[in-house]
Amino acid sequence: MKQTFQRVVGVAAATSIALLVVAGCSNDDSSDSAASSSTVSMAESATTSGSAAAVAPVELTAADGSTVRLTGPIAAKYAAATEKQKTDLGKPLTGEGASGTGANGVVFQQFDGGVITAKNADDATPAYITWGKIRDAWNVKRDESGAPAADGKGGSQGPLGVATSDETEEGTVKTSTFEHGKITWDSATNKVEVTVNGKVVPTE
Repeated sequence: MKQTFQRVVGVAAATSIALLVVAGCSNDDSSDSAASSSTVSMAESATTSGSAAAVAPVELTAADGSTVRLTGPIAAKYAAATEKQKTDLGKPLTGEGASGTGANGVVFQQFDGGVITAKNADDATPAYITWGKIRDAWNVKRDESGAPAADGKGGSQGPLGVATSDETEEGTVKTSTFEHGKITWDSATNKVEVTVNGKVVPTE
């Protein structure tokens, strides 16, 4: 009888241990599953957030009646522009050289009254509006020193580089800054001044 009782106790103990092991595995599996589900949910959330942050394209009608589609930082800048800025920009241009990506990676869209440029096509890259006499002076072909030259380069490809600000105004003087300088225009005197790497250079 004593031996029989010991065997029963032994079997019961073994069964209890087995149940505990199974329960432990079951809990581990549940934790892994929960962690896996949490990871997937976080990934899905991140993906959704990323998609929501994407810049919405902007479609405009050009003077010739065709549709011009703005994307990335150019679209973001136009969408954020004031009504006056949009009016001053006018309609987008079409055809060769009206829009695209320069050899230096700068993206641009030309308009009747100005241009929107950004250093690259990333959505988060800031874009700027350049227009009027400042735009004209920026587009003048220049050599590396900034002096006008028939075989030089203008715009963002030139010595001034890409725009780094919208036009600001102080009194009668309007200023736009660039990677390597600035251009000012005084509406009172109609004088344009171009500065490249800290040196004032001829306007044209």
